[in-house]
Amino acid sequence: MTDPRYKKLAKLLVEYSTALKKGDRVLLDMIDVPDEFSIELMRAARAAGATPVIEVRHTRINREMLRATDNAHARLVRDLELFRMKKMQAYIAVRGSGNATENADVASERMALYSSTTRPILNYRVSKTRWCVLRWPTPSMAQAASMSTEAFEDLYFDVCTLDYRKMARAMEPLERRLRLADRVHIKGPGTDLEFSIKGIGAKMCKGDRNIPDGEVFSCPVKDSINGCIQFNTPTLYSGTKFENVRLEFRDGKIVKTDSNNTRRLNEILDTDAGARYTGEFSLGFNPYILNPMCDILFDEKIAGSLHLTPGQAYDECDNGNRSAVHWDMVLIQRPEWGGGEIWFDGELIRKNGMFLPRDLKPLNPANLK
Repeated sequence: MTDPRYKKLAKLLVEYSTALKKGDRVLLDMIDVPDEFSIELMRAARAAGATPVIEVRHTRINREMLRATDNAHARLVRDLELFRMKKMQAYIAVRGSGNATENADVASERMALYSSTTRPILNYRVSKTRWCVLRWPTPSMAQAASMSTEAFEDLYFDVCTLDYRKMARAMEPLERRLRLADRVHIKGPGTDLEFSIKGIGAKMCKGDRNIPDGEVFSCPVKDSINGCIQFNTPTLYSGTKFENVRLEFRDGKIVKTDSNNTRRLNEILDTDAGARYTGEFSLGFNPYILNPMCDILFDEKIAGSLHLTPGQAYDECDNGNRSAVHWDMVLIQRPEWGGGEIWFDGELIRKNGMFLPRDLKPLNPANLK
């Protein structure tokens, strides 16, 4: 018997996240996902009048593909997949993996080559389709979260199917404040960072792009960042786990770094010229996500967190930075993680993970659950 939560999640993705309608073509990109859920998602798409096109992938196969990729291969994949993407009005990706570090032994130059060559597929998907991306709960994710498999699955479905419409209403004042703000000042242990977001804009993430969701983002003016930031959340990128990442900025550029693997960190930041500038600044506030699990779709939404992103900017909040890299690095500012403050134009907006202005208090955990 199929888990009834599969149908509920599929319905949310089709009817709310991507708002599929009659005549739409949707690409379902399924990576290490149970067939039962793929079937429910196809059925939900058809019930909405859409035509689903399904791609089934596996992380171990993808690793082997990347290990020997070259210019000819990457260009062929780009051309074929971009042709297909241009036929779609919507895109849903569900990504599972039994091993979060499956690509750890793929050479960094291969990863960089493939990412930069195939970047037009991602750019088209993000800017031209209605899309939603989510993870699939696996024992490896449960282990990363220090939870049993059953308990993590329960958390996953609670988080992924919460009332995103209610959350969206609470986000509106924060989006408005980010659109109007100029100077941002972030303070905390090892952190004193200032930048401008003037004229960049802001975007609510309310369950219609990523699941789980719960953030509002903007983007620093490209050359405006100065100071340093000490991240306290582990981060996984290209199959490598990084801890205690520290970045120092001068006129927007990352000029000094430190971490448990500084050499590899700098290799990634040297992928291209844009990787040492930033493409996103965001505040996270999902009330059910409290601790990191080295999965960015969860970690960037942690209650009381922020993330700053070396690399590519999104079209919605574009500072002109271009890169094959987009690496969300997370800083949790709740008291048990060291605390911290966020200021907009001299006004204290959030302290120790809690929003202070009256119009933003609906985003605090007790008011979102």
